[in-house]
Amino acid sequence: DGCKKVKGRKRHILVDHLGLLIAAVISSGNCGDRNGLKALLYLNNGKYPNKVFADQGYAGQEFKDDMRHFGVDLETVKRRDRSGFVLEARRWIVERTFAWLGKSRRLSKDYELITTSSLSMLYLSMVRLMLRRIACLV
Repeated sequence: DGCKKVKGRKRHILVDHLGLLIAAVISSGNCGDRNGLKALLYLNNGKYPNKVFADQGYAGQEFKDDMRHFGVDLETVKRRDRSGFVLEARRWIVERTFAWLGKSRRLSKDYELITTSSLSMLYLSMVRLMLRRIACLV
């Protein structure tokens, strides 16, 4: 993904409706998005909500059948044919979370050699964001 500025790795994240991180998987850059979603759901099988919103890269009846194996109802959000900026339903939540995480210096580029270290930095950045939100409420 060119906008993520991380070469050789992909970050697959599962977020709730507020954009808070539930789970994450980091895979090699040549891993497909569908395989990343399968790995993410395999690690979190049955623990989280049953509805997953995704873009057109996850479309296809065969893949939807695979997702039913995990007990997940996959809904692909179709892009509208309008020109200019159009707010896509539900997809902006994940993109907003990536933007929040991208503000962390350790996640703006991939400084880590090991994927587990990179995953730990991802979780630490989200913990920092969540603590700041709680501190604003107190």
